[in-house]
Amino acid sequence: MRDMPMDMVIPGPFMMLVFAAMIIIPFWIIFTKAGHSKWLSLLMVVPIVNVLMLYFLAFSSWPVHKGTERK
Repeated sequence: MRDMPMDMVIPGPFMMLVFAAMIIIPFWIIFTKAGHSKWLSLLMVVPIVNVLMLYFLAFSSWPVHKGTERK
C-alpha cells in the first residue's frame, strides 16, 4: 500500500465488500428457495467455482422439489 494514494485505501476494500454482498445476497435467497444450504452462496465470489455452482444449481435436482417431480 506504499505506492497507493491514501484516498484509495478505504474505498477500495469497501467497494469490494459491497460488490461481494451484491453477489452473495441474491444467491443466498436462491439457494435457500431451492432447498440447498444457503452457505453455498459464499462460493459465488470464488472464480471458476462460481461457474461450477451455477451449473450445479441449474442441473441438479432441488431438494425442495423432491416428491413433486413429473415422470
